[in-house]
Amino acid sequence: AAPHTPWWAPALAGVLSLGLGLAAAEVVAGALGRAETPVVAVGEEFIDLTPGWLKDFAIEVFGTNDKTALLAGMAIVLAALGALIGLLMARRKGAGLAAATVLLVIAGLAVNSRPDTTMADLLPTVAAGIVALPTLSWLTGKAAPAPEQTTPSRPAPTRRSFLTAAGVTAGLAVVGTGLGQLLGARRAGVETSRDDLAASLDLPRPDVPAGTDLVVDGADPWRTPNQDFYRIDTALSEPLVRAEDWTLRVHGMVENEVELDYDQLVGMGLVDRWLTLNCVSNEVGGHLIGNALWTGVPIADVLALAKPGPDADAVRSRSQDGWTAGTPLDVLTDGRDALLAVGMNGDPLPLAHGFPVRMIVPGLYGYVSATKWVVELEVTRFDQFNAYWTTRGWAERGPVKVASRIDVPSSRAHVGAGTVAVAGVAWAQHRGIEAVEVRVDEGDWNAARLAAVPSTDTWRQWVWEWDAEPGEHRLQVRATTADGEVQTSEQAPPAPDGASGWHTIDVTVD
Repeated sequence: AAPHTPWWAPALAGVLSLGLGLAAAEVVAGALGRAETPVVAVGEEFIDLTPGWLKDFAIEVFGTNDKTALLAGMAIVLAALGALIGLLMARRKGAGLAAATVLLVIAGLAVNSRPDTTMADLLPTVAAGIVALPTLSWLTGKAAPAPEQTTPSRPAPTRRSFLTAAGVTAGLAVVGTGLGQLLGARRAGVETSRDDLAASLDLPRPDVPAGTDLVVDGADPWRTPNQDFYRIDTALSEPLVRAEDWTLRVHGMVENEVELDYDQLVGMGLVDRWLTLNCVSNEVGGHLIGNALWTGVPIADVLALAKPGPDADAVRSRSQDGWTAGTPLDVLTDGRDALLAVGMNGDPLPLAHGFPVRMIVPGLYGYVSATKWVVELEVTRFDQFNAYWTTRGWAERGPVKVASRIDVPSSRAHVGAGTVAVAGVAWAQHRGIEAVEVRVDEGDWNAARLAAVPSTDTWRQWVWEWDAEPGEHRLQVRATTADGEVQTSEQAPPAPDGASGWHTIDVTVD
């Protein structure tokens, strides 16, 4: 920049130009009903290329806020790149424009790499370039005019004129981003489809079965509300599929290839089942688990239409966004309540939880079974394919481990002396929980009182009345399954097949 030009001016010009370009991309994506904006595409490509250990770290640190953290990080990186391009423009305009063009090409390649991409998906990126590049040239010219641009008859732009131009650009970027989010074509069609189903499916009320919820103050409810249900997936922007556009293809090692639309699937007959779903990334004592009333069609019924061959041992499911999971075929056909779910807690599936159709399989961690936005089931063999997470070092089959958690009191809590309710949940889906025990300061184990459950496929609440004495104390919990397995004390991290160990908390009794 010229000696009299403050460094921050061209840097700000670069940031604002990039911001306006991305706002233009949002507007075009919203108008065309496309989900793959440059930011989303680059973010999802980053997620796909991220090594497993880094994904695990992000989930451990940020939990269900991992995507928010990724978006915040991307915003910081993009701002830094915009600032660097602006500074480069102030010194060598050609080099600055070239750098900006390279950034757009990278975004376009990221969009093109996503599954099922069409030419229409590239239009938001093209719009970003059409808006950002001229704006970059105009703003940096005002921030740091080249000597040949300044003559006695055309004096250099003042700082006030630059700040005015910057303010207008920032305002347009904010308005454009908001307009892109509100331009409803892309999401309104899906929401309308979901609203129509709410009236036509006649989904059941999610009344909690008697005796399942002990209603202990501070403990999680037995039924997890939809808005509180954990979400862990790789979709930075949820796939947008209307129920009337959805189809499921069943193929591979089958006698009959089958394709079902939404009405045909629902017409096979819906069942309602209370099922607990948990993530393999859940740490001991973690909250990446939830229990809900799921409505859907048994997967076994759909597979029966296709008639899997005798040599098949797996089903590779695929999401609308290309994510894949491998599930043992015998688990899907052994009589357990494995569902192609269309409803959750008496409502059509929320978009974030897989609308219009997703898989739920009790007894398996979600990464090998709970495919959201599912559009394909391929009957195959484990030795003939790799799924998304197994290529990143996770176990192939992922059966749920017996686990238990203390919800109250919370770790490092202060409680009063006397009777204290120690309560939480335990789970071992498709085997069931037979007993839960609690001990204090590594003393004797004490049997907890168990709540009722409608089946072995849900978690089970428990409570133990502790006669607490003043001092510092350590509480531990362990569970026993209905088939006699006692929860191990051996500590293991989530990778590669789920965490293990006793949940342990420290409390102070005053």
